[in-house]
Amino acid sequence: MKLKISPSRLCGEIKAPPSKSYAHRMLICAALAEGESRISGISGSEDMLATLDCLEALGARYEKCGDTVTIAGRPGKTPEGAVLRCRESGSTLRFMIPLALTGASVRFEGTPRLLERGIGIYEELLGGKGIEITKDEGGIEFCGKLTAGEYVLRGDVSSQFVSGLLFALPTLSDDSVIKVLPPVESRAYIDITLGVLHSFGIEINEPEPNAFSVRGRQRYIAGEKTVEGDWSNAAALEAFNLVGGSVRVTGLDAGSIQGDRVCLEYFEKLKAPGAKLDISNCPDLGPVLFALAAALGQGASFTGTRRLRIKESDRAAVMANQLAAFDIETELYDNEVIIKPGTLKAPAGTLSAHNDHRIVMAQTLLCSITGGVIDGVQAVRKSYPNYFADLGSLGLEAENEA
Repeated sequence: MKLKISPSRLCGEIKAPPSKSYAHRMLICAALAEGESRISGISGSEDMLATLDCLEALGARYEKCGDTVTIAGRPGKTPEGAVLRCRESGSTLRFMIPLALTGASVRFEGTPRLLERGIGIYEELLGGKGIEITKDEGGIEFCGKLTAGEYVLRGDVSSQFVSGLLFALPTLSDDSVIKVLPPVESRAYIDITLGVLHSFGIEINEPEPNAFSVRGRQRYIAGEKTVEGDWSNAAALEAFNLVGGSVRVTGLDAGSIQGDRVCLEYFEKLKAPGAKLDISNCPDLGPVLFALAAALGQGASFTGTRRLRIKESDRAAVMANQLAAFDIETELYDNEVIIKPGTLKAPAGTLSAHNDHRIVMAQTLLCSITGGVIDGVQAVRKSYPNYFADLGSLGLEAENEA
């Protein structure tokens, strides 16, 4: 779907969408708990629907009414031959794998890009512990049972592998240890997992930094939870305030442990010439930060960008390509992106979303200044299905193109 955006000044008040990071984790914990839980603040995004579909495939039962999900924990083992369809949600895939390994054969399916992003860490860890892993063009099959023990993971790939193990290991009959090797990136996401686990009655100790002691035979406790506002998507709203807008985003916890809460601090730094920002702990902010650096005209350098390659698109390369359409030069290195100073010009051709929700949001920010046409805007459904409706209520002038 193509959207033509005219130069617009956004003003007004909008409530932040619920945090996808918290919602995934709360739904999974609720599905592992005995009894019934109620989770409020579950959006209808593609990622949330993927997690709910997969939990149902594992045997959990749920009902969704508005933004509230009532979920009853799964009865026990994974049904033989279960198929978990993860769509394009990397969190869903990586969180679900360990807890699905109860001895039966289970298959995970997803989009080609999701499968391309891979599960290499699990292949190394689980393949050496008796789990059979078979991959084909359409999915990945696992056969075997997760066992307690010591798990050593790299910390510079994705914290989602750590979280996946943290969900599953407490349910096993023996104790386990997870050691995450430095440098540990996106530590805030591990902290979110630990916090949600604690709220469902699961205790994880950290006797030394990034080494987690997991006691076995623990039980998840059902309850009522509310998902807090999402700083990742709120950043895409707050960014309009730096380009002439006046947007007040409500529903956010100023004391949240979400790593993307740093967005406001980073936005301020971008106002100064030659800003240097490390995004290794907040990679999802990359596209909107790159867009702002271009819009403010003073340029900036960003380190900790390596992991942008394994997102829904290769975000560093895609943003460099898209910024070129606005006449902004970008330099790409192995773990650094440099946005050169310059003045935005309206793009002559149609911009491509590259099927990436964060790219759409960054492009929309820029097009609100210069005008432009974006192809593939439906990608925002992955995390923020009401994004353009919300922007419309704030004054974004946009219309669909055939």
